[in-house]
Amino acid sequence: MKGSGLPLCLLSAVFYVFWTPSARLKTLHLGSCVITASLQAIRSGFSEIQDRQPKDEIIDLRILRKTQPLQDTKPAGQCCLLRHILRLYLDRKISSLANSFLTIKKDLCLCHAHMTCPSGEEAMEKYSQLMSHFKELQPQAAVVKALGELDILLSWMEEMD
Repeated sequence: MKGSGLPLCLLSAVFYVFWTPSARLKTLHLGSCVITASLQAIRSGFSEIQDRQPKDEIIDLRILRKTQPLQDTKPAGQCCLLRHILRLYLDRKISSLANSFLTIKKDLCLCHAHMTCPSGEEAMEKYSQLMSHFKELQPQAAVVKALGELDILLSWMEEMD
């Protein structure tokens, strides 16, 4: 009976290896583009960063709004809009979550290259609105604002299915 614990340990290890990573991945349906992302890991990293970052004191201006433009974006434009928003975070080096964002952006670029993620006029218009709000702020305030509103972006991504 001494050896009977080995199969249970092996079964547990196999279960852990194959089940745990997939449980943390979220499938995002962005129109005809479908990607997976570890939103739980991004949110966890965001929580750590948020504790060290200065608080967003500018409450009368929002770069990302909880209602507009994210939630009102048609599924076909979500891919393009998300790709542009992630570019904002990556180009401005706003977050140490860059590796996670790069993975998502790479997948979105693949969708775009295979024409499953059309560059819609609606998405470009909404991104331009976001950028105009971003540019209204001083550079450091804009970074704090964008990082402070990252939870809005993550919530929007979590709602996609």
